[in-house]
Amino acid sequence: MKRVTILGATGSIGTQTLDVISQNPDDFEVVALTASESVEKMAELIQRFCPSYAVMKNEEKAEELRKLLPNHSCEILYGMDGFVAVSTLPNVDVVVAAMVGMIGLRPVMEAIRAGKDIALANKETLVTAGHIIMPLAKEYGVSILPVDSEHSAIFQCLNGEKKSQIETLFLTASGGPFRHGTKEELEKVTVEQALMHPNWSMGAKITIDSATMINKGLEMIEAKWLFDVDIDKIHVLVQPKSVIHSMVGFVDGAVMAQLGTPDMRLPIQYALYYPERNYLGGERLNFEALADIQFEKPNTDVLRGIPIAVGASRIGGSMLTAMNAANEYAVARFLKKDIAFLQIYDMIEYAMSKHQVIKHPDLSQILETERETYERLNKDWRNVSR
Repeated sequence: MKRVTILGATGSIGTQTLDVISQNPDDFEVVALTASESVEKMAELIQRFCPSYAVMKNEEKAEELRKLLPNHSCEILYGMDGFVAVSTLPNVDVVVAAMVGMIGLRPVMEAIRAGKDIALANKETLVTAGHIIMPLAKEYGVSILPVDSEHSAIFQCLNGEKKSQIETLFLTASGGPFRHGTKEELEKVTVEQALMHPNWSMGAKITIDSATMINKGLEMIEAKWLFDVDIDKIHVLVQPKSVIHSMVGFVDGAVMAQLGTPDMRLPIQYALYYPERNYLGGERLNFEALADIQFEKPNTDVLRGIPIAVGASRIGGSMLTAMNAANEYAVARFLKKDIAFLQIYDMIEYAMSKHQVIKHPDLSQILETERETYERLNKDWRNVSR
């Protein structure tokens, strides 16, 4: 039996992880759950899964949770100290890192130091601190098991293969709802339109990242660290039906692909059971009904997320944090309807243009870069225009 802590239990990945666990109660024990502000949802999860610990973002939310569960034996903690505590518990085997944003960085680092395997669904961890995380995992003998469907696909394709024989990594993308949109059309995009992803059901932030294609740029950076390949060996292909989740091209010309229905439970379960596979119910691909599989080149002239992220990767260091933090800030502003869709790119580029790069930032410098980027944009965002 594997004992699990889930960071970000009430989000999309967290709830689907719990769904996988609920289908396999003899194989997993939920030791701890964390959430930001979803008190009522957390109370429901505690009553259902009976974890020993639960953590909320702050003391106020923790107290609200205690009032909803006055007689429950679950110990309720709060804040970063609580997140770190449940990530390093002696009886935990694997930590599912499903928090959104850089709040998940320190708990993941401490979990690695405590010898926990990481089922990683938090992009920011490797985007901003891949230069720290991957050597740390190697030092402590910890497995970083990708949960993103694209990285899980590559991970599966490389099972039994030599990484030295990789020629190209192909990250596939649905293209989001605006893959054929013109600049003029995207200037009028509403929040509601941007949240209508054609294939996947995800949280608001990652859905917007998919619409801007910044998520593919972030995934390229993740893949660089996960699979130890140069950014120039990673290519993005739009595959609108989301049937092929990613591919690996090898030096002999062979290409291996992982296919499946767009169901996040598959990569989650693969990470939890690795190196084994386990039965997973649900829809199967019907190849007879699949008329064709089409590929397109991403529209990077209008949807500038990929070149922005690749540019940040080439610079490296703390520029990656400035880019990532600016994207988080801009997406939050867009969701509040404070800025237009295309201004997300403008904000990121503005923040990057103002940032003084630190080549090899440590954790404190990464967090300070995030703070400075937020502070700069909070001050100047009204002046950032197309």
